[in-house]
Amino acid sequence: MEAAAVSIRPWTVDDYPVLVRNDVPEMNTYLGGSEGEERLLRRHALYLREQAEGVAHPFTVHVAGEHEPVGTVAYWDTEHDGEAVYECSWAIVPGQQGNGYAGKAIRLALLHAAGRRDRRFVYAFPRIDNGPSNGLASAAGFELTGVEDFEYPKGVPIKVNAWRFDLATLG
Repeated sequence: MEAAAVSIRPWTVDDYPVLVRNDVPEMNTYLGGSEGEERLLRRHALYLREQAEGVAHPFTVHVAGEHEPVGTVAYWDTEHDGEAVYECSWAIVPGQQGNGYAGKAIRLALLHAAGRRDRRFVYAFPRIDNGPSNGLASAAGFELTGVEDFEYPKGVPIKVNAWRFDLATLG
């Protein structure tokens, strides 16, 4: 059986529903719980604003034959240990997980980031107990650099694995 073609598309004003579809308990176990409509609307507006400013690059994940996006992948400007880097995240909606879509979308986002040629590293910071996201980071070629203290949501201390991807490896 041939794998479905995966693509990513820049975030648009019409992409709010994918945030709603991901705001369910099984998707928020490691993220502090459901965000609710008000916070989701703020997140949607933030994606649009930061994309327009060029400091964040949110995408929807699309699969050939599916009418709606199956998830999101994003990367944005940040600093880590005093160095300008990108941070990234991903989420595939329940019912579409386990099909390889996240790994393909992560790869496409990394290629997009590499094409900008302005930063060398992309980091991902999943909680240490988030097996699926840690597995995806490893499978996508990220290198585990250690465990770090983090707050998410703000004010809630957690331990995360720091995964680093070297964009120079993409040519």
